[in-house]
Amino acid sequence: MSKSIFRKKSVEKILHDVECGFGDGEHPGTTTSQLKKELNVRDLTLMGIAAVVGAGIFSTIGEASFQGGPGVSILFVITAITCGFSALCYAEFASRIPVAGSAYTYAYASFGELIAWIIGWDLLMEYAIGNIAVAISWSTYFVNFLEGFKIHLPRYLYTDYFTVFSAHNDVVNFTASHQLSKITDVMRENAAAWDSAPGIGSLKLVANIPALLIVLIITYLVYIGIRETKRATNAMVYLKIAIVLAVIVIGFFYVTPANWHPFLPNGFGGVMKGVSGVFFAYIGFDAISTTAEECERPQRDLPRGMIYSLVICTVLYVLISLVLTGMVSYKELQVGDPLAFVFAKVGLHNISYVISISAVIATASVLLIFQLGQPRIWMSMSRDGLLPKVFSRIHPKYQTPSFSTIVTGFVVAVPALFLNLTVVTDLTSIGTLFAFVLVCGGVLLLPREEAARGKFHLPYINSQWIAPVIYIIVLVICWNKFLGLFSAENVHEKFPFFLFIILSTVLTVLAVIKKLSLIPVLGLLSCFYLMAELTYDSWIRFLVWLIVGLIIYFTYSYKNSVIGKEADAKTK
Repeated sequence: MSKSIFRKKSVEKILHDVECGFGDGEHPGTTTSQLKKELNVRDLTLMGIAAVVGAGIFSTIGEASFQGGPGVSILFVITAITCGFSALCYAEFASRIPVAGSAYTYAYASFGELIAWIIGWDLLMEYAIGNIAVAISWSTYFVNFLEGFKIHLPRYLYTDYFTVFSAHNDVVNFTASHQLSKITDVMRENAAAWDSAPGIGSLKLVANIPALLIVLIITYLVYIGIRETKRATNAMVYLKIAIVLAVIVIGFFYVTPANWHPFLPNGFGGVMKGVSGVFFAYIGFDAISTTAEECERPQRDLPRGMIYSLVICTVLYVLISLVLTGMVSYKELQVGDPLAFVFAKVGLHNISYVISISAVIATASVLLIFQLGQPRIWMSMSRDGLLPKVFSRIHPKYQTPSFSTIVTGFVVAVPALFLNLTVVTDLTSIGTLFAFVLVCGGVLLLPREEAARGKFHLPYINSQWIAPVIYIIVLVICWNKFLGLFSAENVHEKFPFFLFIILSTVLTVLAVIKKLSLIPVLGLLSCFYLMAELTYDSWIRFLVWLIVGLIIYFTYSYKNSVIGKEADAKTK
């Protein structure tokens, strides 16, 4: 069994299955079972920008600028290079295996079925939780945008049920115990929303309606075709970039060069404190790899789209960070919405409306790209028999994964309507990094002769001597944290860093012995480090999700695996 759970799907078979229309369990071998090819390099680049540049970057820049000062612009360049290691590995895989499954399909070819299932299951969690959080965030930005025009929605129409229910109970309990000082303004407003909400009997009708509506609209767009999705994405990205550039240009007229001195007020260490948040500002480029089967020239255009989008986003991030730190002192930037804050500081209060529009558009475009990606993961896993065939059903008219798209909309819309899931958003971060790890590792495992299939190739740089030097540098930087591993305090909290030390040590030894290619090695090391920066609770939630996935694999997927059935048929 140990061999069968790690059975690999050859690149030849992956490409042959797609060419034969194997993607639809109901109409195999027909043109209606294939996705429609509509995307070129411009579309892919814009999709990458749409996925990466979300509204959250504005708050990320504020916190990072507070820690590192004007030098945070250097951090964006460093992080782009670091993130670029993973992007280049994705690009090579996308060129070799231009199939919709993204990291799932790449893992199937390089690690085998069990690891492919794990990463597929992980991606489903990453996209679902990420989209729920984005939908809830979009609702907040949309309500703020309406309030800028004096349009006020009742709070019970844009707040989740459990938040207002908890606030109502807290206010009642604090009032009864004469602890009125513990009742905050937000708590009071949420309790009032509960009291004013209509109801059916004892059931209060409280739900996040804007979050539901945006998910339904986006899901409909994704359902009716890649052409419509492409047009909507392109329009939003053009508008988003225009607004961001306008903000940058206007802001430069209010820059005071003295605010850029000292450039590194807290040294290089201060700059690096914001590395985790800034790294996650780049996450999203991987989602466009799920559109491989809808590209006109995937082997050429997918790598270009990923790299171009990463470069453009880096330029925008650097310019925004320079504007922010030039308009006001970096010491004032530890605020939730730094862009609105700095423009209000210089008397341009009306710019906040423009920023609100940008936030609404930016968040909607992120949601669109990830709602586009998740159904294609369902579809790819269904093709291989790891999920029921219905998930790979292709709509005969729209040529989209119809059932998977509907399921994705339901999975995102219902929780976004009733729940506040900000507590578990770290799951998205750890899930993404885990995918990056497997893609970087997969490039090292896949035979180099397979690279001849693709039109993009990673340059081979021998890591035999470079990897140990980098390992020692990282160990020196983290020396105090390393010594902390030997103390008996908060042992469980040290688990992520302990795992990082083990994995990076093993990888460095392998790099020396096997003379591994440097770029994937650097991608692995950077991802290991960032995973170690996440909390222990995030790891526990992640492991619980993986255990649930393994139960499903061994009870359903293992028995229904297509290549497993083919292997059994050959032995009979």
